[in-house]
Formats: sequence, C-alpha cells, structure tokens
Amino acid sequence: MLDAGIVILNWNTCDLLQRCLETVLASEGDFTYKVVVVDNASSDGSAEMVRQHFPQVELIASEVNGGYPYGNNLGLKALGFHGAGQIDADAPRYAVLLNPDTEVPPDAFFRMIEYMDARPEIGVAGPKLVLEDGSLDLACRRAFPTPLVSLYRFSGLSKLFPHHPQFGRYNMTFADPDRELEVDSVVGAYMQVRREAIDAVGLLDETFFMYGEDLDWAYRIKTAGWKVFYYPSVVIRHIKRAASRKSQKAQFEFNRAMLIFYRKHYRTTTPLWLHTLVLTGLLLKGGTQLLPEIRKPA
Repeated sequence: MLDAGIVILNWNTCDLLQRCLETVLASEGDFTYKVVVVDNASSDGSAEMVRQHFPQVELIASEVNGGYPYGNNLGLKALGFHGAGQIDADAPRYAVLLNPDTEVPPDAFFRMIEYMDARPEIGVAGPKLVLEDGSLDLACRRAFPTPLVSLYRFSGLSKLFPHHPQFGRYNMTFADPDRELEVDSVVGAYMQVRREAIDAVGLLDETFFMYGEDLDWAYRIKTAGWKVFYYPSVVIRHIKRAASRKSQKAQFEFNRAMLIFYRKHYRTTTPLWLHTLVLTGLLLKGGTQLLPEIRKPA
C-alpha cells in the first residue's frame, strides 16, 4: 500500500504544471507515492508535455472538461478510490489533491504524512499556502459558509473587523497564520485526506463544477466524525487562480457553488428571513446570470 496518491488536475496551465511536477518528483523522505495527472481537455499541449517529460507519472487525458470534482474523481478512481465503502485494497493511505499552480518543497509530503500519522483523529489536513508576494493565501484555512458567516462576508463586516472571532470567521483572519488550528476546511489546492475518511463519505460531489466541492467534502468528512486541521509548519507556494482566471465561468461558478452548498447543507434549518437575505445576497453578487439557478427547485 502506497503512503500517498497525489492527484493533480490541470486545465491549460502547461508551464505551471511542468514546474509543479518537477517539485513533486523532487520530494524527499521515507514514504512511497504515486502521481496521477488528470488533464481536463486542455488545448495548450499540457498532456503532450506530461507524456514527453514525465513518463513516470500516470496521465489521464479527459476528452471533456467536466469540472474540478469530475477531474479529481477520475484521478481518485485511478488510485483505487471508487466511493464510500468501495476502496481497493491497495489504495494509498492518503489521497492528496494538488493544484498545478503550486510548488512544493522537498519535504512537504513526508512532513504532512508524518503529521497525520501522529494524529489519527484528523481526516483532512492542509499546509500553509503563500502567494507569489509571500502573503497568506486566505483560502487555506476556512470556516463553512453558513448563512451568518456569509452574511458577515457579503456585508463587509469581515473586512471591517478581520480580527473579530465572529466576523472574521470566513477566512479565520482572527487567528495567527503560523499557529496550528482546527478549521472547518482547507483548500483543494492542497488537501490531504485519510483513506478511511474517503471510505466513510465517498468522492467529491460532481454537482459542483469548480469551487465549493472541497468545502463540501470537508463538511461531509467532519459530519462523519473526523477533524480538519491547518498545519502551517509546512509551507507551499500557490500562484492563485492561474487556471480559473482564464475561465469566463469562474465568477459564475463561485456563486453557483455557494448556492449549491447552502441548499445542500443549510436550507432546511434556515429561517425564512435569513433565507431571503441569503438568496438576495447571492443574486446581488452573481447578477441576473445566477437567477435561473436560484429559481431551480432546491
């Protein structure tokens, strides 16, 4: 059984993917791993680059861009994860979702595995992600977007009072970025998930296209009794949104993802006044393009 199965989902980020793979394959430490690259129908020669320069990597060249959870699920299935209670005997002890616009230090995977091995209650963990300018990628430690947390975000209270433990929950801006912290979710740019947690809840929800699926996975894993932790002793560079910023669908899909997440996990327990505020906020943020999604039956 391998220690880690690393899934890298790519869409038209050939140069960044090449650099990412160079850093991944330079990993050091006493652990075993396999890398699966899933290319979501890129048009920039990404798949050809992987075939030519990284023959040791398993490549899945999807003929369609089915979205982030769709592509990652292809990689997870190739590693032996097929759904809740459907895991191959030789599937890795950990699955790692990794964005192609990341660069990992040589000891990153080994130290993350050591960390989770020492904490069997943790089902999901993520490292500290820093942007090109060295600042913290705020998405690497998050609270679930409950109606109230989302209200603080949309109203601007989270920006006005970033250090307030209630108003600053969206990105945990009240907490020291160099302190280990139990969180609701880490980000799919680097998300390390225990085999047993996947066995309990299954794969990513393909109702999402991009955004929200990592939050949803963490939500389901936490509901199943596991903990989620942010581990800042490991630091990874993240070139934020290198792929998604090329897509005109990105902003629409972000707002759509928040709508899906809200309906899936909070709608039935949200009072009418707050439900109305949530939908109004999403409509103001997403514009008329989101209106057909809001009108769909929940």
